[in-house]
Amino acid sequence: MPKLKSLDGPSRRKEFQVPLDARDGVGTWTWDAASDRVWADGSAARLFNLGPEEAEAGLPLSAYAAAVPTLDRARIRAAFRKYVRDGGPAVVEYRVSSAGGALRWVLLRGRFSSDHLGRPVRGHGIIVDVTDLNARDGDANPVADPGETPLERAADAAISAFRAVDALNDPGLRAWAEALLHEIGRKLAAQQAAESRANLN
Repeated sequence: MPKLKSLDGPSRRKEFQVPLDARDGVGTWTWDAASDRVWADGSAARLFNLGPEEAEAGLPLSAYAAAVPTLDRARIRAAFRKYVRDGGPAVVEYRVSSAGGALRWVLLRGRFSSDHLGRPVRGHGIIVDVTDLNARDGDANPVADPGETPLERAADAAISAFRAVDALNDPGLRAWAEALLHEIGRKLAAQQAAESRANLN
């Protein structure tokens, strides 16, 4: 991704960052097994309290793992090992320490691939900030955010549907729910990229 030159120095960059508390963030990531490095976009980087430029250039997986609370690390490590070993789609929800030490809930959706000997090669996918959705799950009568787009409401519904379907242990339904979640995530990422480009003009 090409880097934009700042007109007024580092302080200008803040004008173009979407605040995490303004809407659920959607980021993309790619992991290379050989180097154990992760390349991520600015949205994913901010969720993990990392610099967007460094994340785009590639950081060790340990930089992302450091944002996971200590009590959650063993569970997350075991989940990732299983997904990497088994290959195919991965969906896992966990907490991360974001900017200012705030704990946020994220839902990672991705796919891992292996070589002909079964060794992991790479992974790629999306990560969605679901903190606000988790907060609303406890509300019996949630009030829609007037600034929320239909696509954002669809993402909330798809995440809730995935959770319900996942509890059924039905592989067919789970595949459909994952596909829907992945496609909505792609559309949200494209929407955010378009909004960022519009803000630059």
